[in-house]
Amino acid sequence: MDAHETSSRVWISRNEEDTAALAAYFASLAKPGTVIALDGDLGAGKTKFSQGFAAALGVRGIVNSPTFTLIKEYEGRLPLYHMDVYRITQDEAEDLGLDEYFEGRGVSLVEWASIIPDLLPAGRLNLHIEHNGEAARMIRCEGIGAPYAKWVEEMPDSGTDTESGPRKLNEDGEFEYDKK
Repeated sequence: MDAHETSSRVWISRNEEDTAALAAYFASLAKPGTVIALDGDLGAGKTKFSQGFAAALGVRGIVNSPTFTLIKEYEGRLPLYHMDVYRITQDEAEDLGLDEYFEGRGVSLVEWASIIPDLLPAGRLNLHIEHNGEAARMIRCEGIGAPYAKWVEEMPDSGTDTESGPRKLNEDGEFEYDKK
């Protein structure tokens, strides 16, 4: 897969559980150096996605937005570097040494990533979360380069199927329908 190859898909989430299921899918594929760029309006679900991702990585405890601390580090299957660059400029971000996190031994989740486009690595997973009703969200997923384009190409269908019910990850990390 070429470093410039991209793949895009949309995930329709009816609720927080669907968003957590998508986060768990990506967490199951994460490896050291994974970078996920999260964008969307205030309250769109960036932190909810991050919480689901952290839980799937085995992070214990409360995961919340690092808006005022900029970067929070958590331990799980891989270290998780949860960043929120909402309150800084690209120039200020350059002084933080983010590349050390991006190239480190953990996973970087960057909320408001569109604020620092020149600092993000070329290969990454971009997620743009939009309101799609009261609890529903539309998550635009774009994988840029390997392995991210493949992750997006192979991601399961949206979190819910109206005939079969919500999809959940089973103990083996595979999706199955929760038929209620």
